[in-house]
Amino acid sequence: MVTPVLPHQNNVQQIGYKLLSMLNFKGKRGEEVARTLISACLWNDSVESKSRAYGVSPQTVRNYVEEQGVEVIEKLLESARKISLETLKGVKEIDVSIDWTTKTWYGRPVGGLGSSEEGNSWNYATATTKDGKVLLLAFVTQVNGMTKDEVVKALVEQVVAMGFKVRLITLDAGFYTVDVLNFVSQFKYIIGVPVGDVKVYQEFDGEYETNSKRHRRDEQVEFRLLVYSKEKVKRKKRTLVYFARATNLDLP
Repeated sequence: MVTPVLPHQNNVQQIGYKLLSMLNFKGKRGEEVARTLISACLWNDSVESKSRAYGVSPQTVRNYVEEQGVEVIEKLLESARKISLETLKGVKEIDVSIDWTTKTWYGRPVGGLGSSEEGNSWNYATATTKDGKVLLLAFVTQVNGMTKDEVVKALVEQVVAMGFKVRLITLDAGFYTVDVLNFVSQFKYIIGVPVGDVKVYQEFDGEYETNSKRHRRDEQVEFRLLVYSKEKVKRKKRTLVYFARATNLDLP
């Protein structure tokens, strides 16, 4: 019987085998579990679908992930960070983009980690920089009760501890909070803003002050708000969708 291999396209195959060398599950089915997870991720497919190709049951994959997942993924991220630092050797100043990734599973919950109707989840926040490639520099596992500004602070502190000077920070709309804005104001920054939060549904470029009910007047943040529209066509119907950004950049 021919054992299925990872996706055969050259670039995807290279990525797959590189990940396979870094994703080390212990146990006699560890390699099959790793191949299943990598293949499912690269093809945006389900574990149920891919596990059969590698002769392992979906439940076995879940068991391995529940028991070893945190340790294995953190080692993988640490390996990725070492590669990034080698690539950035000699670089002093960088732009940082902060994002988080949620990995959901449907087995037993792990203490401290998130859960919802869709299952249990590990949430990894990562800081990356682009220098021809997207390079992982810092990561933190988000646990229940961890605030967004704590996540951002932890990542930035890791980056600064490596000796880098942060030139610009970009964050998606999920990080739009007064506490995060207060922290990143010491840097040049761009943050995505949920338009519903600022209630500006027209083209706009001007000063804006937050109005958070959880913060005193002197704790509010003032920033430059940019609102722009983009036309979307759905079923031959044209509508304008608005996007907003908060920044302290002096843009033309």
